[in-house]
Amino acid sequence: MPTLRIALAQVNPTVGDLAGNAATVREWSRAAADSGAQIAAFPEMMLTGYPVEDLVFRKSFVAASTAALRSLATDLAADGLGELPVVVGYLDADGGPRNALAVLHGGEVLTTYYKHHLPNYGVFDEDRYFEPGDTLTVIRLAGVDIALTICEDIWQAGGPFAVAGRARVGLVVNINGSPYELNKDDVRLSLVQRRAAEAGAAIAYVNMVGGQDELVFDGDSIVVTAGGTLLARAPQFAEHLMIHDLDLPAAEPDAPTGDLGEMSVRRVEVPAAPPAPSSLVEGGIADRVTDEAEVWHALVLGLRDYVEKNGFRSVVLGLSGGIDSSVVAAIAVDALGSDRVVGVSMPSQHSSGHSKDDAADLAKRTGLDYRIEPIQPMVDAFLANMSLSGLAVENLQARVRGVILMALSNQEGHLVLTTGNKSELAVGYSTLYGDSVGGFNPLKDVPKTLVWKLARWRDAEAERRGAEPPIPENSIAKPPSAELRPGQLDTDSLPDYDELDAILAGYVDGDLGRDQLVAEGHDPALVDRVLRMVDVAEYKRRQSAPGTKISIKAFGRDRRLPITNRWREHPS
Repeated sequence: MPTLRIALAQVNPTVGDLAGNAATVREWSRAAADSGAQIAAFPEMMLTGYPVEDLVFRKSFVAASTAALRSLATDLAADGLGELPVVVGYLDADGGPRNALAVLHGGEVLTTYYKHHLPNYGVFDEDRYFEPGDTLTVIRLAGVDIALTICEDIWQAGGPFAVAGRARVGLVVNINGSPYELNKDDVRLSLVQRRAAEAGAAIAYVNMVGGQDELVFDGDSIVVTAGGTLLARAPQFAEHLMIHDLDLPAAEPDAPTGDLGEMSVRRVEVPAAPPAPSSLVEGGIADRVTDEAEVWHALVLGLRDYVEKNGFRSVVLGLSGGIDSSVVAAIAVDALGSDRVVGVSMPSQHSSGHSKDDAADLAKRTGLDYRIEPIQPMVDAFLANMSLSGLAVENLQARVRGVILMALSNQEGHLVLTTGNKSELAVGYSTLYGDSVGGFNPLKDVPKTLVWKLARWRDAEAERRGAEPPIPENSIAKPPSAELRPGQLDTDSLPDYDELDAILAGYVDGDLGRDQLVAEGHDPALVDRVLRMVDVAEYKRRQSAPGTKISIKAFGRDRRLPITNRWREHPS
């Protein structure tokens, strides 16, 4: 039985940076070769980054992708890596735009494969962009037959994995751009095991890592046997080269080719394969982490890459002393370092002493650049020239704060972070052009109840490491308030967050209707109230900043509803 040493390169590409992404492939291919790997695999659309969205419609971009692929093959050979087969994702134009992979070897593009299953749900629009492939590529390397597949191919029964089974391959390599969702790592393992059973072959699953706008990719690359035994697993949210030796069945001389049902099979021999390993190497199995740790790492990575990849030097946010701004500040410091985070306290006449103290305490704990900009003189200047009362005065305070943050952004080049959570975004509990102002929102997909859990986890993690907890206990324990009028509490306008988040999880994430929510035990009057707030706030959400997706259904690309819409689940 042959032993094959595989290298799965869990790396962080950037959309549109073809030169930088190619340089990453060269760097990590060198590391794979130095580790004695006989094949190296990189993520889906590695050369272009993923997802490329409407860049796919630019002929110049597609041409640049294919040119970069050819240059990369030449450069790998010039680097002395010509013997190492390198599997890399790219954008092709053969018969229409294609989500493709290529095997680079000997300075040339040895063979290609086009993604067969094209996802068209959630954040994916691949039916809009790509033509599906109908041929499964099987390479013979070091006496082993290896089928090549891309991402969604593994999420669907039938197709490439069923055909791989009929082709009697020993290994299926699956390259991925699979976005993170909470607990998706649990889903992935069982999925890979099911496909291994369907193909009757071992599977090497490599996923990208890093942030791309609202998406974050968590890596979590996996190797399983044909029987589904987990052999190796990479960590989440970190670049990692996983090297693992696999004992695989020898290729069969009479293995079938041509039309095998849903797809045809193309076989390609890889000449001059690297030598077999002389000693065994195992990739190891990374520890799993708690839900709160998983989400925190996702939010930190999503923010860091948004800032870094878009060229921002620093971020600025309003520090109210409340739980949301405190958690955002802690995320930002973890992502960028305290020297790149500016926190601004903007007290009004309604700001409590404890809130101002809590904001200052957090700044001291984290070491961020802390500033105080009182807003009352500015609010008074407006009120001296306009007759406003009630909600208009409350919103005026929030909008003055937004003006201050945007002025600092313009003056000093910071990216403004907004701090509203998913619960507030859902029901429209924010001021448009006020506290909703900003270029990125780390908590956009984080329900309020989870915000509290994250704060508790982060402080406990600091204590476990012997460090000072970043978030003051008072910011976590006190009742939340916008502090825009005397004695204001969130519960003046909203249900208790435990009840609210449970209804929102059903309505927003689960697409449940009113009657289904009531059947689950929620109070009918409360359901009607919440659904009404969600429905009328669509115009606000449409104007909200992007933020890292962590759930099955984030606002934005996941959930697309018309603003002008008279359908209501609740009584009018």
